[in-house]
Amino acid sequence: MQQMNKILSAYRNNRYSFEQIVEELTVRPEVQELLVNHSEIKPRHITQSVTRIKLACDEADNCRACPGLADCANLLKGHQALLEWTGLSIEAQHRPCRLELMDREQRQREKLIQTHHIPKEISLASFANIDPNPERAKAIAAMMEFSQTVQPGQPGAKGVYLYGPFGVGKSHLMGAAARRLAERGIASLMVYMPDFFRELKDSFSDNSVQQKIDVLKQVPVLILDDIGAETLSPWARDEILGAILQYRVSENFPVLYTSNYNYDELQEHLSYSQKAGMEQLKAMRIMERIRYYTDDHKVDGDNRRIRK
Repeated sequence: MQQMNKILSAYRNNRYSFEQIVEELTVRPEVQELLVNHSEIKPRHITQSVTRIKLACDEADNCRACPGLADCANLLKGHQALLEWTGLSIEAQHRPCRLELMDREQRQREKLIQTHHIPKEISLASFANIDPNPERAKAIAAMMEFSQTVQPGQPGAKGVYLYGPFGVGKSHLMGAAARRLAERGIASLMVYMPDFFRELKDSFSDNSVQQKIDVLKQVPVLILDDIGAETLSPWARDEILGAILQYRVSENFPVLYTSNYNYDELQEHLSYSQKAGMEQLKAMRIMERIRYYTDDHKVDGDNRRIRK
């Protein structure tokens, strides 16, 4: 009743009659959709549910101008009140929006993959605050185009391979891309490769290895940070990395990479293992799933870590 009084008071201040309130709400698309699907709804049902209808219409307006999950203006953050016909009355039921659902999925992934944690400065990166120096211009343009146009699961969804020396901002570019993808409602997961393989070794005790592999297979956009910095066994290279990349190629799920190595240098790194020695053919198989499904860009410049 208090909510209804506030609504009526606001309209009275603008010299609206109750009949005008009902008339205005009736022509709203949220109500019209309900009327199309339920011809048994009568004007009196709308009159009896003005408060709920007004709430749903206001929240629909908020969602159309969505400022992001953190700044959601709706009654329940990350939810929208949707109108439903019960057969007797019009009710407003709160349902989670796509951003809320994506956030829940991300939190579930976070529980399973601990190595995804990245420095706060990278998670807060955006293209607006990345220094566009000429040595990184092509890489920045490539990452912006990818994050603004990629459609995971669609044929031709290629990733990006950024390589270059330490501290030149490769991971920051990936953080900015992840942020832009989130704004588009596309989930991503950034994994620091050396820690991930160490974590897998520790996961045999709780039998969660396959679950963690499945997360990396199925996330729409996977970011493998610092590939080549890890020490790989033949098992990790062929059964883990190879299986993840093969699945993603078959499903048209793109992968983004950062590395200190270019393609040829990474292939040499992948060909060597302490137990098996040089295995060029197996390294070439992995590289086929990287080289032909990404565009590579060198990132150069000053070492920003030293300056700090």
